[in-house]
Amino acid sequence: MGHDHSHSHAGAGPGNEKRLAGALVLTAAFLVVEVVGGVLTNSLALLSDAAHMFTDVTALAIALAAMRIGRRPVDERRSYGYGRFEILAAAVNAVMLFGAALYILYEAWSRFRSPPEIHSWGMFGIASVGLVVNFIALKLLAGGRDESLNVKGAYLEVWSDLLGSIGVMVAAVAIYFTDWRWLDPLVAVAIGFWVLPRAWKLFRETMHILLEGTPADVDVTGLRKAILETEGVRDLHDLHVWTLTSRRHVLTAHVVIAPGADRQAVLRSLSSSLREKFELAHTTLQIEDEAGAQAHGPMHGPAPTADNHDDHSQH
Repeated sequence: MGHDHSHSHAGAGPGNEKRLAGALVLTAAFLVVEVVGGVLTNSLALLSDAAHMFTDVTALAIALAAMRIGRRPVDERRSYGYGRFEILAAAVNAVMLFGAALYILYEAWSRFRSPPEIHSWGMFGIASVGLVVNFIALKLLAGGRDESLNVKGAYLEVWSDLLGSIGVMVAAVAIYFTDWRWLDPLVAVAIGFWVLPRAWKLFRETMHILLEGTPADVDVTGLRKAILETEGVRDLHDLHVWTLTSRRHVLTAHVVIAPGADRQAVLRSLSSSLREKFELAHTTLQIEDEAGAQAHGPMHGPAPTADNHDDHSQH
């Protein structure tokens, strides 16, 4: 049996940690401002944005803790380390986003029936500050969104907050000139419906990883073909590919070699090919001869298929 292991934790570097910490400080400071402002101006749009901002602060704190925990070294109880804690944190973030969106929609329904008085200029001023804060946080997180699911989740949340700030500003101006107070809950509903599908997408992505589904960016058909075309390989079975954490995929397989083939040479060739062509640095390959493979039962078992999602690249 051969191993080719790389224990780098993609997505958990100091750069991403600094991005998350900076975004956390900004959003936590503005959360206080937005809650007070929402109460004083009686704006549901501001309060709903504050509710979403609260999930941002919590999500960023969880993500930061997950990143630090994920750097812990492997031990006897965690042979793969703690990197998958990042995925659990991303799943929690998705659930919190979903809950916040549902609350916004529920509260908006009540206000549609009886729109209260709203202080539009205060609403506009606070939303303007939020726009600046969210833009800075977005720039901080943009560099790491393709490296880590945690950063990606935080980036999506801040992006939705930025759009929410713009919506609140537009509504505040319209309410000032027209007194259409129903625009306030309407913006809140728009924020809720914008958040819901993105929360679902992030949740679906994390569940796919936790269920050890085949990574969407791995071409399993091409992978199987490349292994079978390697010199000295006769057959292949028990092929499994899954994701431990962001950008860290794992492969295990039983490889049947032709009579007289050099086991070590085949292993080196396979390890090199998987690393260079498919970016699979953590592989476990069991080399078998035909007699040993037949003892395990029929070969050519069902190949795992990639569960393709839009914009679901881990790289």
